[in-house]
Amino acid sequence: MRIAGEKVGMDRTGDRCIEVFNPYTNACIGSVPKATLAEVQNTFAIAHAYKPKLTRFERANILNKTAVLVRERTAQVAALISAESGLCMKDATYEAGRVADVLVFGANECLKDDGQIFSCDLTPHGKKRRVYTQRDPLLGVITAITPFNHPMNQVAHKVVPSIATNNRMVLKPSEKVPLSALLFADLLYEAGLPSEMLSVVTGDPREIADELITNPLVDLVTFTGGVAIGKYIAAKAGYKRMVLELGGNDPIIVMEDADLDEASTLAVQGSYKNSGQRCTAVKRMLVHEAVVGRFTDLVVEKTKAWSFGDPSDAKVEMGTVIDEEAARLFESRVDEAVSQGARLLVGNRRDGALYAPTVIDRVRPEMTVALQETFGPVSPIITFATIDEAIRISNGTAYGLSSAVCTNRLDYISRFVSELQVGTVNVREVPGYRLELTPFGGIKDSGLGYKEGVQEAMKSFTNTKTYSLPWV
Repeated sequence: MRIAGEKVGMDRTGDRCIEVFNPYTNACIGSVPKATLAEVQNTFAIAHAYKPKLTRFERANILNKTAVLVRERTAQVAALISAESGLCMKDATYEAGRVADVLVFGANECLKDDGQIFSCDLTPHGKKRRVYTQRDPLLGVITAITPFNHPMNQVAHKVVPSIATNNRMVLKPSEKVPLSALLFADLLYEAGLPSEMLSVVTGDPREIADELITNPLVDLVTFTGGVAIGKYIAAKAGYKRMVLELGGNDPIIVMEDADLDEASTLAVQGSYKNSGQRCTAVKRMLVHEAVVGRFTDLVVEKTKAWSFGDPSDAKVEMGTVIDEEAARLFESRVDEAVSQGARLLVGNRRDGALYAPTVIDRVRPEMTVALQETFGPVSPIITFATIDEAIRISNGTAYGLSSAVCTNRLDYISRFVSELQVGTVNVREVPGYRLELTPFGGIKDSGLGYKEGVQEAMKSFTNTKTYSLPWV
């Protein structure tokens, strides 16, 4: 595998490499360079010195070719995603398909004219002129920092809009899952992308993170990950644009009129897909007191049927979480909740990084397992009596990313859309449902309100230039 960044002299031996381990087997599956500060600085200099001149057609062609490569090599892509992250093959294969979607949407957006035209004779003070706008690439380099939970799709959501807008990007993937990012870069290079438009640096965040944020050649920092790191970036970056997609504590709200079979299926899928490691996973189940008994029985039944184990087994529905430390955290939060009065109904079994899908009820909103983001396959059930109480509980955390609402009543739906303090409200669907094209992002501790998704990211990655001409 060709590693972007080796062109600046990275050493993959001795102390200057990072080993990557399979969370299920603990086997070392590869290693990547541990970049030095000087190497990162040189990478920014190389990127900044390059001036991309790809036409819209050429950009679209590269992205479409890469999409074809991803689809042709889905098995290889999925196997690598699963091996380094512990995600089951079903989830890893689905992620490969999403990556191809991002590429195709990016290619399509390349071909659209992104300008506007304004006639100036609209008022008594107007003139016979027209004002035009166009979107230009940033003057500097984009820094992108991605997390572990979607090893290639999170990368695609940063890289594709950068290519589509003729920008230059330096990407730092999570040191836990760097191999998928490097494979994605290789596929883009194979499709014809100039290597200067995308450099992948791998290394110890303690050594290189500040340089990625503060380097004077950087115009914009785009980051997906935890709240604490996001706020650190915001404090450190200074006079730079930032797109921060942070955590979530997303509820599924089940009203008394809901189809309980549908709602429980959505709740379980939303909790355990991707091992529960999604910012938009169902992390709280808010259920009306009139139906909580039947709903809980259905969730427990469907959770018991949710298979988990060896991620490489194509029949398994859930693999491991990212590492044993994460699994221990989930176990401790559930144990704490039970000690405070919650009831364990199924799960809370751990074997290394393998953590069983877990359901607890009699949960109070102030318990840590529900108040904080529990980034794994844990389903806390909270009971409410009225829609006012449901909205209050939902809004009662620091997060505001997404939500799911199970009801058929338009008056309920209208209130949830208006009053839930989140970036997305999905009716009769999991909180995470979206297209790779559509706007996505949160408020409060889930983000600054800027959206991702291919279209919105392309807007963030450009400067709008306005010019005017005489018009008869």
